[in-house]
Amino acid sequence: MSEEKDLPIDGNEGLYNAVPVSGMYQDWFLDYASYVILERAVPAIEDGFKPVQRRIMHAMKEMDDGRFNKVANIIGQSMQYHPHGDASIGDAIVNMGQKELLIETQGNWGDVRTGDGAAAARYIEARLSKFALEVVFNPQTTEWQLSYDGRKKEPVTLPVKFPLLLAQGVEGIAVGLSTKILPHNFCELIEGSIQILKGKKTNILPDFHTGGYADFTEYNEGLRGGKIKVRAKIEEDDNRTLLIKEIPFGTTTNSLIDSIIKANDKGKIKIKKVVDNTAKDVEVMIQLAPGQSPNMTIDALYAFTDCEVSISPNACVIIDDKPVFLKVNQILETNTFQTKDLLNKELEIRRNELLEKLLFSSLEKIFIENRIYRDIEECETWEAVIDTIDVGLEPFKPQFYREITRDDIIRLTEIKIKRISKFDTFKADELMRKLNEELEEVNHHLENLTDYAIEYYKNLLAKYGKGRERKTEARTFDTIAANVVAAANAKLYVNRVDGFVGHGLKKDEFVCDCSDLDDIIIFRRDGVCVVTKIQDKGFVGKDIIHVAVFRKGDERMVYNLIYLDGVSGRTMIKRFQVLSVTRDREYVLTKGTKGSKVLYFTANANGEAEIITVFLTAGAKARVKVFDFDFKDLEIKGRGANGNILTKYPVRKIQLKMEGVSTLGGLNIYFDPSVGRLNTDDRGDLVGNFLGEDKVLVFYKDGSYELTSFELTNRFDAENLLLIEKYDPESVVSSIYYDGVHKMYYVKRFVIETSTLNKKFNFITDHKQSKLAVVSTEKQPQVKVKLKLDDEIEEKVYDMDMLIDVKGWKSVGNRLSNHKVTGIELVESVKPEKKAEDPNQAKEAEGSKDAGEEDDDKEQLGLF
Repeated sequence: MSEEKDLPIDGNEGLYNAVPVSGMYQDWFLDYASYVILERAVPAIEDGFKPVQRRIMHAMKEMDDGRFNKVANIIGQSMQYHPHGDASIGDAIVNMGQKELLIETQGNWGDVRTGDGAAAARYIEARLSKFALEVVFNPQTTEWQLSYDGRKKEPVTLPVKFPLLLAQGVEGIAVGLSTKILPHNFCELIEGSIQILKGKKTNILPDFHTGGYADFTEYNEGLRGGKIKVRAKIEEDDNRTLLIKEIPFGTTTNSLIDSIIKANDKGKIKIKKVVDNTAKDVEVMIQLAPGQSPNMTIDALYAFTDCEVSISPNACVIIDDKPVFLKVNQILETNTFQTKDLLNKELEIRRNELLEKLLFSSLEKIFIENRIYRDIEECETWEAVIDTIDVGLEPFKPQFYREITRDDIIRLTEIKIKRISKFDTFKADELMRKLNEELEEVNHHLENLTDYAIEYYKNLLAKYGKGRERKTEARTFDTIAANVVAAANAKLYVNRVDGFVGHGLKKDEFVCDCSDLDDIIIFRRDGVCVVTKIQDKGFVGKDIIHVAVFRKGDERMVYNLIYLDGVSGRTMIKRFQVLSVTRDREYVLTKGTKGSKVLYFTANANGEAEIITVFLTAGAKARVKVFDFDFKDLEIKGRGANGNILTKYPVRKIQLKMEGVSTLGGLNIYFDPSVGRLNTDDRGDLVGNFLGEDKVLVFYKDGSYELTSFELTNRFDAENLLLIEKYDPESVVSSIYYDGVHKMYYVKRFVIETSTLNKKFNFITDHKQSKLAVVSTEKQPQVKVKLKLDDEIEEKVYDMDMLIDVKGWKSVGNRLSNHKVTGIELVESVKPEKKAEDPNQAKEAEGSKDAGEEDDDKEQLGLF
């Protein structure tokens, strides 16, 4: 018989102590997640580096000799510390080099603006910048650890004396979390640190090297849940050409152009051509299709392309080997006080060095001047030499800051005879005096450490701040309604009898051009209104009497309706608005009784009220069978109102007698300088009350004026804008401008003679230094002018209408003064406060009598 033996677990030989797979997976996954978070994806708060970046900086410091090194060599050097291969190291070097802060580059490093990649590592070179050498490294204050293979030492963190993490920004995806810290402005970070050291609060905002505009309203100090909207800087070159000068952070000109082409292909915008002219500066040229508005197209670019992007920050850093979510202002505060601590350590190290130099210089002087070295000539042993010197120094020991050690005495024995013979007491005293002065300075800095840290930051700003000014302009963005700015990429058709609407009914009645984002409002003969999303073909109910594009909240659109009530037989009349609805819900505009139907209907885009003629049937008992009615006698109400009685007699027909005018009055237009847009929401300054043909007059600081319509889609450069108001053709423009050619101020008065809309006309001298100082359309404007007379400043007030007569708008004008003008200020006249008019004012109907029965049937009718 064969000998029995225990079977291995699971029948596999050798597996006698198996570990459950589930437990093994749980431990391994946690270890892997921790490793990725701490060693790859998330930066340390101390220096703002991920491990790969820190190892690259350390390797470059070891290689640094002031000359450029091949990036391939730097990668090889970094691989001694970083165990993840050359690709990740090369990508990290390129990323750091493109930020132009820590690494100076040479060769083709790509272009973050266009998305072009860098050349191969063997073709490009790099070295540490002077800034990096000054703020990143100090072996004396660095904590060291063994590299992954134990052969080298590498820094745990680098002693960075600057908020580098916030200056460069960082993005990383780990297991279960991510980090995204946006780059902030170099100069603003330093100024913020100075404010913190002074005990004041600060609030820093991101700044992107690609420039553009940014809305930081919801930034939330970089925490999760915050959001930044970034827009490209788009300029109107002419009525047919737009130029993109700066692009949003995180995009490239290539990706931006792709998004524009896609939006054009989908019909959201209409452009003729887009060309990338980027060289030294970004320039993407967009040629518009014929008939397209530049202002509408700019809005559409923001709404449908990458010309506007949303960025969600998520500030996460490693503190004490744990990921922590912090506000960017907290990170800046931490980095600031860390810099202060590092400066303190450096000062203490320097103080100890100076004390040691002073101690040995004193020992050396005593040793030589008191000829202690001669006492050791008779000594026969090394110990006797040490003891003899120690005895000779005994009277002087109380003056030293520490005890004299054996090592100090040994250093004295190493002084060469030549040095002793040439010892100069005066030079020694001078050296010690300088060391003492430096020591006093160091002690002063230690006692006033905060002031020293502030001076350190100011020195950084002076040395490296030039050329690092803010590039991204902070603005508040207006909300762009996509359906308003979308290009008319579809056509609306209707089959009134069968009740179908859509953009696919090409054989049926054409209604209007529209967008595939639009909502459609439909009115039926049975007195029902419904709003639905435009589609290829949709059934909305038979017997359609009106269909149009629906604009939610349009208070100017008024509907005039006459309907027959199916139960009472009365003919009702009403004026109403449809401001907001639920899609695809049917709204009854009559009393809802069986047999009710619409007899007359008009849609009036500006609240027009027409006059109609009503014809009663021949068998009607009314004495007057034909009478007129004016819709302006009715009050505008909501869609659910039943209306007023027009007549109780049967109606044969109703026909239009006279087109009406608006009963809403003018539209109050406001200008919001924060977004550079017109609005009707009482935001900003009241420009005026506008009717159909009225225009807006705008004056710019560059000495140009422009006439525009009061369309809310118009855009204005608020920063360059000097005056915006309602245009009065009879008003005289009074202005003072600085002439860049003659370096003098001139005054001129003129009347606007041009009529072309949306075109700027320059009315001052064409020179880059010429600028408009003041402008007014008041009848008798006054200016306060400061003049320099014999080293004294004198103020004078001038009536501008007395300085010069009204001339042509192209005239140069008259010189304001022969003396040097140091200041000009427009004296504001006292005006009555402007009050916004109520656009919904309308006359209430005085009665509801049948116009044909006013004489003898007054009791028949009553408006209600």
